[in-house]
Amino acid sequence: MMTYSIYVVDDEKTAREGLALALKKGYNVEAFGLAEEAINALKNAPPDLVLLDIGLPGMSGIDALEEIKSRYPEIIVIMITAYEDVKTVVSAMKLGAYDYVVKPVQMEPLQVIIRNAIETIALRKEIQALHEKCLKENLPYIVGESNVIQDVIEIVKKVAQSPVTTILIQGKTGTGKELIARAIHYRSPSFKGPLVEVNCAAIPKELIESELFGYEKGAFSGADKAGKMGLVEKASNGTLFLDEVGDLSMEAQAKLLRFLDEGEYYRVGGTKKRSVRTRIVSATNKDLPGMVADGNFRQDLYYRLAVVKIEVPSLNQRRDDIIPIAKHFLVEFNQKFCKSFTGISSEAEAALNQFNWSGNVRELKNLIEKGVLLGEGQVLGVEHLGLDGNGRIETQKKTDEKNTLPRLSSSGIDYPSILESIEKDYFEEALKFAKGNESKAAQLLNLSRDKFRYHRQKLDTNPHGRTQTQG
Repeated sequence: MMTYSIYVVDDEKTAREGLALALKKGYNVEAFGLAEEAINALKNAPPDLVLLDIGLPGMSGIDALEEIKSRYPEIIVIMITAYEDVKTVVSAMKLGAYDYVVKPVQMEPLQVIIRNAIETIALRKEIQALHEKCLKENLPYIVGESNVIQDVIEIVKKVAQSPVTTILIQGKTGTGKELIARAIHYRSPSFKGPLVEVNCAAIPKELIESELFGYEKGAFSGADKAGKMGLVEKASNGTLFLDEVGDLSMEAQAKLLRFLDEGEYYRVGGTKKRSVRTRIVSATNKDLPGMVADGNFRQDLYYRLAVVKIEVPSLNQRRDDIIPIAKHFLVEFNQKFCKSFTGISSEAEAALNQFNWSGNVRELKNLIEKGVLLGEGQVLGVEHLGLDGNGRIETQKKTDEKNTLPRLSSSGIDYPSILESIEKDYFEEALKFAKGNESKAAQLLNLSRDKFRYHRQKLDTNPHGRTQTQG
């Protein structure tokens, strides 16, 4: 069971000792009469929460708050004031205070505030423990304790350290294939080398050779005068990740096979034979053996890519991981949108567990992101997620959603993040209506297929939107 520590900082001895005595029943409490004493103590044992009087002699409570938050931003600070000084309280909140209470302090409302704060701390500690465990395993941000995902992690550990040069990751859309590829790279002996990621579906077939292998100056009309280094060369002494490898044209497949067989290549328009040392990790959500049987994928290339195969389970196959992953995303989007959700309601957890995750971890991420962005309060409920108690999507009017968007205030809003979240929601809905068919989804959004793929790739890979916690 987790224990939580609290500092009480108040120059009035009676008030200080009274608060300390009342709180010692549930928490580890230390009391200080001066802000300077408390800040010195922070160096040795930072607490989870500080009750801080505003009107202190020497360093004021406001100055102490600013000092604490600058050094230890994770510490929650609740201000104590002898009277409701609106300007001072507003200043404290702007500096990062969690809440405030007015003297004489009433224990019942204070306990409620502290309990809510502790729930936030507990959630953060739970996710931090998961992250630390993942980092110790050198598998960044794979959240999951189910047997099926642990089996995948064990395979990743073994194959990453092996000399095998080609690995194929198979799994449905949104299961976290990119994350598995990164885990292989960062656990491999060449982790200090570059990880170059290529979305094969996003590169026009007439450009795939020049993108992969580069070109010499004047190789073709419109070519850069200085020539261009290919992605294979950029991945030298590292890892080349070919995502959506099943979308390669037959011509591109032939060129890739030649490189894999010989380890050598020519830049487009060049006569100098080049060679690089790189590991090739591929990923697809398609049935490559079926494509081989239909004549749409080269059999020899399939066997060359699939020296080792890793099957990533769908989220429906690892239901024990749904709530831990959801909590991880809750913390992530709390920070991103400056919200204060402390947990997920039992009804919402039940609905999440019953939901049919056709979009896998990516769909769960988008659902939590939307709920945190549009929702208010401290507990994420089924109403925020757009689910009913049985894990079914409720029909909601777009006008209702629009009315719940964050309003512009004097402190401003994170417009790019909000716009990105709305765009991702439309793309997700379009893919659902089209049952995963990108061409039909593009038509629903009045976009060309190429533009649809471009925007979808950008949403999946930019630093604000990338799913760092997939499994």
